[in-house]
Amino acid sequence: MLGESALEEQLAQARAALREVGRGVTPPERTESVGEAADGRIRVTLGTDGRVSAIEIDPRVLRDGSDYLADELRLAVNAALDGQDDGPAAAEPMPDLAAITATVERLQDQSLRQMREMSQAISETMRKLQQRS
Repeated sequence: MLGESALEEQLAQARAALREVGRGVTPPERTESVGEAADGRIRVTLGTDGRVSAIEIDPRVLRDGSDYLADELRLAVNAALDGQDDGPAAAEPMPDLAAITATVERLQDQSLRQMREMSQAISETMRKLQQRS
């Protein structure tokens, strides 16, 4: 069975390791994505920052009216946004290591506190038993 100081040392090492892992992890970067509509006559490009970087509209689309243009432009923008969700950044969700570290530290502190309380209760019980004999 581990003593209290040995357990505290192991917990400190675990915390340090978790913080070190958190420092080395960088979230994956977004990639550029392109959405098309109106049979390829409208193209919307989103840059790596997630913002619209280019809009290409074939002039022939203007003949179909502003309502058609607006609908197709909306479809192209949404397709480009959907393409951002399919990139490497979305392939695997990134865990919130800061939140995990905070939770682990809170649980470790609580466990140590409870262990000390149990140890004190056991010591007190042993002391009382020894006094009776």
